[in-house]
Amino acid sequence: MQRNVRWLIVFMLFIATGLSFLDRQVLSIAIIKIQQEFHITDVQYGMINTSFLISYAIMFTLGGWLIDRVGGKIGLALSVGLWSVANSLHAVMTTFSQLLTFRFLLGVGEGGCFPGAAWTVYRWFDKEERALANGIAIGGSAIGAVVAPPLTIWLSANYGWRGGFLIPGLIGIVWVILWLFIPWKKENSIADTLTEPLPKETVPLLTLLKQRPTWVFIIIRFLLDPVFYFMMFWIPKYLSSVRNVSFEEIGKLFWIPFLALGIANVLGGWFSGQLIARNYSINKARKTVMGIAAFLTLAAPAIEWVSSVNVAVGLMAVFMFAHGFWITNYITSISDMFGQKATSTVVGLSGTAGAISGLLLNPLMGVVIQNYSYRPLWIASGILYPLAFVLLLVLIPTIKVLNLRTIAEPINETMER
Repeated sequence: MQRNVRWLIVFMLFIATGLSFLDRQVLSIAIIKIQQEFHITDVQYGMINTSFLISYAIMFTLGGWLIDRVGGKIGLALSVGLWSVANSLHAVMTTFSQLLTFRFLLGVGEGGCFPGAAWTVYRWFDKEERALANGIAIGGSAIGAVVAPPLTIWLSANYGWRGGFLIPGLIGIVWVILWLFIPWKKENSIADTLTEPLPKETVPLLTLLKQRPTWVFIIIRFLLDPVFYFMMFWIPKYLSSVRNVSFEEIGKLFWIPFLALGIANVLGGWFSGQLIARNYSINKARKTVMGIAAFLTLAAPAIEWVSSVNVAVGLMAVFMFAHGFWITNYITSISDMFGQKATSTVVGLSGTAGAISGLLLNPLMGVVIQNYSYRPLWIASGILYPLAFVLLLVLIPTIKVLNLRTIAEPINETMER
């Protein structure tokens, strides 16, 4: 029974992360009709997106901090509930200011999603299964990105653009109800699956910020998230303006890299777990998978030079596959080191850093593309993951459980390899 509950929880996390990406992407399609109806300008649309990113960046940390204190069950219920209500409210908007407000609320809710998923997976899974469970949990986000365009178009065609917001929002509210009914009251019975006793206290934020591993994970996310945002936001425009692909064909191609991402989220976690089962240390297993991922991203610069559109999209899929390998083991490594006391907070801090980096660098990407070309961005995409991997190797020689009873003391600079 306990094992069935664990995998039911992972399935629910898969749905939640899928809804998070689905709900945030509906507007990118519905905005075409919204602009026609309410005469919202491109500048205003940019402000709306910025509103989401600001609240999302802030709440990635605050949401993680909250979940480390109230737990994954209540924390995720609050998070999914808030963003589902916010998404539903999009369906009744009549002014620009309302849309700006509802978008901000959407970011407030979604900020707690991934920290909550990481906390919950750590709570229910041991070191061998944790990466696989994380891969499944966050893999929903990729599937949400795959499903969002056709589902939004279908809902809009049958129920109007407002239905594209209302129906996913209502599904999220149903998710919260089902989530709260999952029996967690006997969670002490799974203490033997954890690598440390259940904590009775959390680690202060300032204490975490004094630890070198915290800053390593933050810096890595700051470096790499803009690359992922580039792949998310600029691929359609690249295919249209550089590859001369029609709007209809973009819809047929754009989902392929995200499907590769979803598959890699799961495979990357499974592979890491298999290595541990074959007596690899946690450190060696996680870094082996992330090293493979970093190597695969070196294919990105070739996207600029291949002549075939299909080959270019195939290379994009290779890159996103590599990112799936990377992000699953990156998040799992955080939980391996910080445990239940601080995993959600550190995931939140790193997610905030990534969101801020994306917020700052996306306008710069536009300048580079407008005044030069996509080439520097493809080259950067191929360089940054290997750079981040080197930083990980040098600054965190060993991924291992931190002694959270004495975490307030500086961590020994000479960690055992």
